[in-house]
Amino acid sequence: MFEIPTSTKQHDESRQGEALLIENDPQKSNGRKLYIESYGCQMNFSDSEIVASILLDKGFETTRDYREADVIFINTCSIRENAEQRVRNRLKEFESAKAKNPGMVVGVLGCMAERLKSKFLEEEKLVDVVVGPDAYRDLPNLIEQVDEGSRAVNVLLSREETYADISPVRLNTNGVTAFISIMRGCDNMCSFCVVPFTRGRERSRDPQSIVKEAQNLFHAGYREVTLLGQNVDSYKYTAAVADGEEAGPTITFANLLELVAQVNPLLRVRFSTSHPKDITNDVLYTMAKYENICKYIHLPVQSGNSRVLQLMNRTYDRAWYMERINAIRSIIPNCGISTDVITGFCSETEEEHQETISMMDYVKYDYAYMFAYSERPGTLAAKRYADDVPEEVKKRRLTEVVDRQRRHSLERLQTYVGKTHKVLIEGFSKRSDKDYCGRNDQNAMVVFPVDERYKVGDYVNVFTDKCTSATLIGVISS
Repeated sequence: MFEIPTSTKQHDESRQGEALLIENDPQKSNGRKLYIESYGCQMNFSDSEIVASILLDKGFETTRDYREADVIFINTCSIRENAEQRVRNRLKEFESAKAKNPGMVVGVLGCMAERLKSKFLEEEKLVDVVVGPDAYRDLPNLIEQVDEGSRAVNVLLSREETYADISPVRLNTNGVTAFISIMRGCDNMCSFCVVPFTRGRERSRDPQSIVKEAQNLFHAGYREVTLLGQNVDSYKYTAAVADGEEAGPTITFANLLELVAQVNPLLRVRFSTSHPKDITNDVLYTMAKYENICKYIHLPVQSGNSRVLQLMNRTYDRAWYMERINAIRSIIPNCGISTDVITGFCSETEEEHQETISMMDYVKYDYAYMFAYSERPGTLAAKRYADDVPEEVKKRRLTEVVDRQRRHSLERLQTYVGKTHKVLIEGFSKRSDKDYCGRNDQNAMVVFPVDERYKVGDYVNVFTDKCTSATLIGVISS
């Protein structure tokens, strides 16, 4: 896979591994230290918070230095080839630390764990533990097996597991924004994607536990939650009933979105990711109804050509996608929209690539995640289609897509200049502790000078008078 870094990628779903740390409770300590490093999508980072909760309950402490850890876990991503290669390189670095501390336990969690379990355990012998996304409750037992001299594995997928009863430990938190996982797995069989095979079938978490988690976060000082799912629009929950009782109402994503928005008007609500075949007008009208639901939708297009979309098994065509964009623009005129684009999918022609470019011109996305097609073993595309677009063509098409998106991202930011935006202060700017940063409703990053009247976690009105290619710049207005 080829990836061109670009400022249009506001939230890099293939970002480098991030070590996660929380405040430890010495009274629960078992004397062993835990190091967790996460790669990939927001779901992986959310899962790491579940893992930390399970193990801290067993007395583990966290550390930011893997060399002093007794247990190292790397939470992995299998979406793209370069993510897998980064994980392999990192595991080799852990080998030297393990050589100095033979009792150290090294494990792989997540999507790569499920897909490459035999390679990790038997062929390459890089790890002691391999655990899939639905088996995190088994981690204490698996670590115990390794302590007794065995390698341990559990990659069984579940049709029920949602971890709804586990309160995630917020790792490396800014105390302002947090993820809430509302569902797991995916029933969409996009031909390029490994997620249905690594995360299993779709199942939705009960809405009461989601609302309670949002309430707890708000009372703890958090002011923004992001509802997470592979396809949030297909969220659907009907409570189980006893024999002879009638089933209660089915809660859709639009219903859930409203329930979370009603927790408190000061709690901002975001969500990711939407699917063009499932996003309904009900969701859009709910977004328009509540001021605290951010006016931003991530709506992956992947390709602008109907034939390629059919090969991808996306279950919508170009016209359907454009109709959904029109609905968003009509119901939420000020909505920010981002997307995913894959260039060079199997048999894609130059004319079909140009249809993707023309789709980008039609929508003018605020930002995008853009990648050249990378065949993933075990996917439907790998089984059915030849990966026949030359790599140099993939690279060139990707460059064209990135260049077009850079232009659109700047155009979109320029439409926000000269306006006042409600911004949640998330922290200090990366470049200077004299500036705050936060996002507006449309998910654009805003940087503005520190004002001692306001602190992290406060809402402020910021008048933006200029922008860079990726950031709005302004001052707090009274």
